[in-house]
Amino acid sequence: MGSGRITELAVKALGAVRRKLRPSYDASIPDHLLTGQAGERAVHFHLRRLGWTVVAQNWRSPRRKGELDLVAWDGDVLAFVEVKTRSQKGLVPAEMSVDRAKRDELLAMAREFLRRMPPGTQHRFDVASVYLEGKEPEITLFKDAFWWRSMKSDKWRR
Repeated sequence: MGSGRITELAVKALGAVRRKLRPSYDASIPDHLLTGQAGERAVHFHLRRLGWTVVAQNWRSPRRKGELDLVAWDGDVLAFVEVKTRSQKGLVPAEMSVDRAKRDELLAMAREFLRRMPPGTQHRFDVASVYLEGKEPEITLFKDAFWWRSMKSDKWRR
């Protein structure tokens, strides 16, 4: 069992202990936010199992209102990963909720993040959809979900 799996199990166990000791804490958080947090945790550990290095989670800038769910190195490429989580499958896939307005905000946030990186850093935008229907989350990762240039049009590149 790898260290990433051990860490994931420890995080789950600590979450269970917290829910037992402070049930009012989770009760004060809306269900959709708890679902989103669970999806982001699942993708974080999924990326680690794939050998990625996660360098930021829920990254914010004082200059923008949004956040970057996950930022991770996939080899020598910096990936900005937007996580979309659902408790069950519906007619519209979770990844389709990354609309033009969301992509515009991700672009602006990525620019802020890249200001702190060396010029010419290779990067891309990924989208992870997560369904929490069963015992284990169902995760689909869409690498290169859209390009900087595609922000001017409404076309996605997959």
